[in-house]
Amino acid sequence: MVRIVLMSMGAAIAYGVLHDQVSARICVEYFTVAHPPIFGTDDPTLLGLGWGVFATWWVGLFLGVLLALAARAGERPKRDAAWLSRPLLWLMAFIATTALLSGLAGWAAASSGIVTLSESLSMDIPTHKHVPFLAVAWAHAASYLVGAAGGLVLIARAWRSRRARS
Repeated sequence: MVRIVLMSMGAAIAYGVLHDQVSARICVEYFTVAHPPIFGTDDPTLLGLGWGVFATWWVGLFLGVLLALAARAGERPKRDAAWLSRPLLWLMAFIATTALLSGLAGWAAASSGIVTLSESLSMDIPTHKHVPFLAVAWAHAASYLVGAAGGLVLIARAWRSRRARS
């Protein structure tokens, strides 16, 4: 069970760091203005590392515990971390793809004026960064939403696969 939890945490953290490395270079203000100043820097690399770990380790832990229970608890035939590794990698790739597409949609919507920043944020973020900020926000929202839904699907899949084997 520990391997599954650690694998899930590792996958979530790796995804978060990579996603935030890109996000911080598109719009560092997403982290410096819209997030609390936990790290005391405006360096995109450090922010991407810090927020990538800070915002995802607990998601990976939560997913890992539920996934380990679905894969290992009870009397049914067990699934191991090796069986779960490929579906977990596919989930991370799917999350990344939807984040990219959502970020592009956010960029298009912001560029055309369909969506705008709230008044309070628009005063704190330079005008030329409004569109990148919204694109990054949309990409992050997609990551959270698709990650949660995909995690539930993966948990259900692991549980159902054990029933089929018994």
